[in-house]
Amino acid sequence: MNRFLDIELLDDQAIASLLETAAALQRDPVSDALRGRVLGLVFMNPSVRTLASFQAGMAQLGGSSFVITPGQGSWGFETRGGVVMDGAHAEHVKEGIPVLAEYADALGVRCFAEGKDLATDLGEPVLSAIAAASPVPLVNLESAVNHPCQALADWKTLDDLGVPRDGKFVLSWAYHPRPLPLAVPAAVVAMAARRGMDVTVLRPEGYGLPGQVMETAAQAASFSGGSVRETDDRAEAMEGAHIVYAKSWQAPSVYGEVEAEARLRDGLRGWSVSEEWFGPARTDARFMHCLPVRRNVVVADEILDGARSAVVQQAGNRLHVQKAVLLEMLGGRAT
Repeated sequence: MNRFLDIELLDDQAIASLLETAAALQRDPVSDALRGRVLGLVFMNPSVRTLASFQAGMAQLGGSSFVITPGQGSWGFETRGGVVMDGAHAEHVKEGIPVLAEYADALGVRCFAEGKDLATDLGEPVLSAIAAASPVPLVNLESAVNHPCQALADWKTLDDLGVPRDGKFVLSWAYHPRPLPLAVPAAVVAMAARRGMDVTVLRPEGYGLPGQVMETAAQAASFSGGSVRETDDRAEAMEGAHIVYAKSWQAPSVYGEVEAEARLRDGLRGWSVSEEWFGPARTDARFMHCLPVRRNVVVADEILDGARSAVVQQAGNRLHVQKAVLLEMLGGRAT
């Protein structure tokens, strides 16, 4: 495996192998499997879990890592082709990425959506430019519309929780004070569909996921025997749910229209997950979120502090699955 950009690009055997390796690494985390190997991490956007888990993972495997934050601790990176570079960015990825590859055996990059034009963001221009420039293995640390590291960790979490492969998975939009990217919801809905689950996207009017995202999830479901649909009926969506995964995202119906999006969002403050939501769900239904999460905005304290919450376990699994990816990419072996 030379690229880890989207789990939908992996076959079933590859996913199963990564999950098996992740479980082995959770049981026996420390080795010299990647001794002498270096991982370069390029963060164009903020991070807590992704940064910490990749650096910890490389250390536990005997390797090392360095972090580049373009425009903050280093020169800003230009990603567009054919531009006159007389603005803020001093370095182009066409040079910057190959140079970093001289110092690292693999690279990881985080590059969020610009959030102005939906078609542009769906095309992943920044990730594509970096992938084209990278001569070494590359990991997507979250891009405009994908987060494969989160998706794989969530798959492992579902397995760890004993959630049936054909269980009911509800991805629910939740209120947030500002518009957020589509990366996590797009990755998660495709992951759950690929796992074979009965997936319902619960969202208010105007927040239906883009057609391209839903089509990808539907294709994943067709391979696994799962299903995908959308609704704004909370009681019906929650009926018999095994998992409720909350996440906010920008409204595709007014994507990039700041004032219109703010007006639409402001009327939806009631979309905050509480115990009341779980009435129609299974009694053992669990709550998931990728973190960070705003307490009593996205979800109530009673959920995060109660037995339903799996958010810390999800975050912990980021470490294990990412180490599995690194071993597969760099030729190491779990002990």
